[in-house]
Amino acid sequence: MGHLPSLISDLALILITAAISTLLFKKIKQPLVLGYIIAGIFVGPHLSLTPSVVDTQNIETLAEIGVIFLLFSLGLEFSFRKLQRVGGASSITATLEIVGIFTLGFFLGKILGWTEMDSLFLGGMLASSSTTIIIKAFEDLKVKTKNFAKVVFGVLVIEDIVVILLMVMLSTIAVTKQIEGLELLYSVAKLVFFLALWFLIGIFVIPTFLKKASNLLDEETLLILSIGLCLIMVVIATQVGFSAELGAFVMGSIIAETTSAEKVEHLIKPVKNLFGAIFFVSVGMLMDPQYMVEYRWPILWVTLLAVFGKLIFTTFGAILSGQPLKQSVQVGMSMAQIGEFAFIVASLGLSLGVTSDFLFPVAVGVSAITTFSTPFMIRYSDKFYDLIVKVVPVSWIAVLEKYSLSTQIIQVESEWRQMANRYIRIIAVNGLLIVAIISLSLSLLVPFMADKFTKPIYGDIIAFLVTLAAISPFLWAVMVKNPLDIDNINRRWLEDKIARWPVILFQVGRVILGMVVIMFLVERIFPATFAFFIIVPFSLLTIFLSSKKIKVNYDRIEERFFSNLNDRETASKRCKKLKPELASIAADIHIVEMEVNPDSPFVGGRLSELAWRENYGINVVYVERGGKITRTPGGNQCIFPFDKVGVIGTDAQIDTFKKVFEIERKHAPDILTSDIVPYKLIVDELHDYRGKMIKETPIYTKIKGIVIRIDRDNQGITNPLSTFVLEEGDVVWFVGLHDKIKRLFG
Repeated sequence: MGHLPSLISDLALILITAAISTLLFKKIKQPLVLGYIIAGIFVGPHLSLTPSVVDTQNIETLAEIGVIFLLFSLGLEFSFRKLQRVGGASSITATLEIVGIFTLGFFLGKILGWTEMDSLFLGGMLASSSTTIIIKAFEDLKVKTKNFAKVVFGVLVIEDIVVILLMVMLSTIAVTKQIEGLELLYSVAKLVFFLALWFLIGIFVIPTFLKKASNLLDEETLLILSIGLCLIMVVIATQVGFSAELGAFVMGSIIAETTSAEKVEHLIKPVKNLFGAIFFVSVGMLMDPQYMVEYRWPILWVTLLAVFGKLIFTTFGAILSGQPLKQSVQVGMSMAQIGEFAFIVASLGLSLGVTSDFLFPVAVGVSAITTFSTPFMIRYSDKFYDLIVKVVPVSWIAVLEKYSLSTQIIQVESEWRQMANRYIRIIAVNGLLIVAIISLSLSLLVPFMADKFTKPIYGDIIAFLVTLAAISPFLWAVMVKNPLDIDNINRRWLEDKIARWPVILFQVGRVILGMVVIMFLVERIFPATFAFFIIVPFSLLTIFLSSKKIKVNYDRIEERFFSNLNDRETASKRCKKLKPELASIAADIHIVEMEVNPDSPFVGGRLSELAWRENYGINVVYVERGGKITRTPGGNQCIFPFDKVGVIGTDAQIDTFKKVFEIERKHAPDILTSDIVPYKLIVDELHDYRGKMIKETPIYTKIKGIVIRIDRDNQGITNPLSTFVLEEGDVVWFVGLHDKIKRLFG
């Protein structure tokens, strides 16, 4: 009989135990992650009554692969586009929550007598909530279409990227064994540099390659290629000095911008599930049940901190970002738990040898308790809000609501700020590429050319010319390129005598910056001082004479990059014809899509006859029929079976209308892209509509917008008539076509 490797028997034991455990957890409707951990306790070395894993070293290797695929899959779901779409409310809420709970976690660890590293990693464990648990709870409670859910999803996106950064920083602290401001600052700068560089290069190369090879990529080859790209980035990240998890996440986020993202995500899911199960089982194997009893009090204190700390910081962050009190409380009650990232952070500390063994039992215990409590927290968030309203003085509530309204007033960005931001973006992006190319040249090309020639000067000249040719498009952009839509702004500023000199100095500064780059390159390659007086003028003259050709090359590079970056969005618009964005505009007002039931009494009726606005307070912003979308439909629009109708209103109005509409929609898409957007403005000197009726304003005459609400003297007037007269200080909420709104209001 042949010898069976212990790894195979160990895998058999792990997977069959995990399968039985997850079946039980599905039966009781609990997260499978906890089932995997329980399975790990049973097959681990701490229980003598059950069979145990023998080859723990190989299992640890498979578990590390599991973490890589978990982070790769997270990157596929993440995408930098999604981060760009996260609103200011989610960003402010997430920032305050992460900073607050991380700080309190660190100090709680110190109070409990833990080491500095244990306390730091405890803060990192508490920094993120569980996306899986929250989404499951939202679906079960049917609150995914509520307006507060959009803020929660945005906070989760921010948490994902911040926890990745925290893992890098914690790894740096663990290696240096000390917390130094300069060391951390250098690590963060290095991280930002490589993240931006990898993203720029990845977006330029990978989508192009996938499009070129699309005819050759079946499911098998696409799976192998995506795993290969993931592992290559893992190797690159570790060689540069970062974690393997960061490399996997970055490659996933790059592929997420391609048109193959959904297919790769579908193909990689079984691989992720397999190795992810092994990772979470390995987490359970590291747990000693006696630790759970021994550290029951730390588990209790950390649980209380996770629940109440996240509730308080998230609620306060939402209020600070301008969300109404009720919505802020709902957001805070939804985020009061820790998720899968806690195990990954705890595993990182253990693998680096800087944390204690008891962190795992603490993480698992807190996760289990908060997982069970999350649905109840969300369900009773409304009652908790009612309790707050009864306890807090009425004047305080009024102040909070007034603050929420005031933070949503339109603030027109100054032209100077627009110009500065666009120029800085050009200089930063191209400067990053210049630094990367020069660093690569000095470390590889220059030494290589020096070895190839008996006279080093020849090798230096060739290396310099190659480097100059490589950086010339980006150097030209730093010194010369202007944003496409900046000419008018530049002209107006140059005509203004006061603003003329700052603009001129800014342009001269760009040229000087380009000269400094060339001088630095010359100084690094050529040892002789006289080279400055020969090569620097020669380089500048070459760039000047070749500027047209360099511009063509740069435009080609830029066009390819933005084409790849927008390829997925363009394809989605072309093939799927996406509906209007489900955006929040005021308090709990938002857009939800509904499908017309063939048996609905509304079938065949015109919008003017149905009087949905008058009877239910909602407005119809689009109707989709057969793939064609009618935006801001008029009163003569008929409703047919299976039409998809986008309606806008408050949570209460939409809930009431849903019952009448006779359609049950489990959830709405999280984020959609569209031409129709909500907008708001203040009637003041900038928008001087004082004394005018709504139908006399450009909102009605030029963009055909639908005014759905006017706030005046802390009172909301919903669905005003077109004859309503506006007064100074009125806050006007309306929906319309994005392009028309942008042309009219900027």
